[in-house]
Amino acid sequence: MKNKFEKHIVCESEQIILDCLNENIELSKQQLKKLMQNGAVWLENSIGIHRVRRAKKNINRGDQLHIYYDSEIQASHPPPATLIADEGDYSIWDKPCGMYSQGTKWGDHCTIYRWAEQHLLPQRPAFIVHRLDKAANGLIIIAHKKNIAAKFSRLFEKRQIYKKYKAVVEGVMSDIKLPYKIENNLDNKTAISEIIALEINNDEQCTTVCLTIKTGRKHQIRRHLSAMGFPIIGDRMYGAKNTELDLQLSSVELEFICPVRLLQMKYNLAPQ
Repeated sequence: MKNKFEKHIVCESEQIILDCLNENIELSKQQLKKLMQNGAVWLENSIGIHRVRRAKKNINRGDQLHIYYDSEIQASHPPPATLIADEGDYSIWDKPCGMYSQGTKWGDHCTIYRWAEQHLLPQRPAFIVHRLDKAANGLIIIAHKKNIAAKFSRLFEKRQIYKKYKAVVEGVMSDIKLPYKIENNLDNKTAISEIIALEINNDEQCTTVCLTIKTGRKHQIRRHLSAMGFPIIGDRMYGAKNTELDLQLSSVELEFICPVRLLQMKYNLAPQ
């Protein structure tokens, strides 16, 4: 058995998914069930294409199964996330470093939304409405209804969700006037960050930086700080010399008007 492969099967008769997979793939039934639970099996039919997790689900003639197997991904285990607040239609989590915000076709069992689906009681579906880098940690919103996810998406689009981050950077950042606005183009889109507080550690030659962001471009804070000459400690991608520690970037505060109760809500990450 190869360590990584993808296979696409056209169902020739009505049967349950597990039987179809078992006839076509050299994995045990237990491995196939795990593959489905880990989000690496997709069903394409008249409705569309989506992940399928239920081994005994019936499929029809002409339906297609898409299997994406990667032994390394299947063997990985997500670090535990911490529930900060369960608000019913949405929840707030402390996503740890090493956990993904979003899955891929190869699986989603190491994502924050899948963790929420499996650990919240009562159980409910989970929808991602914004992202944190895999290497970052901190507060993230998970919606539990599609219409609530859409409402949060609109709040983000209108920049009506206040987000504060804390980063520890290499070097002493002493020559800037606060608040310090960073605005440029990242990937041909405007990117705006603002440094609002500094705590300098001369002994360690590092600075703790508090920032807010107006936009949410990929790796925005990491790229902005690195371009200033102050890469975040642990940031192997953007020039940090100290890479023995995990990325020292945390989402520490969220504030918004709740789209369900229309109340001002504020969540803070406890100091580490």
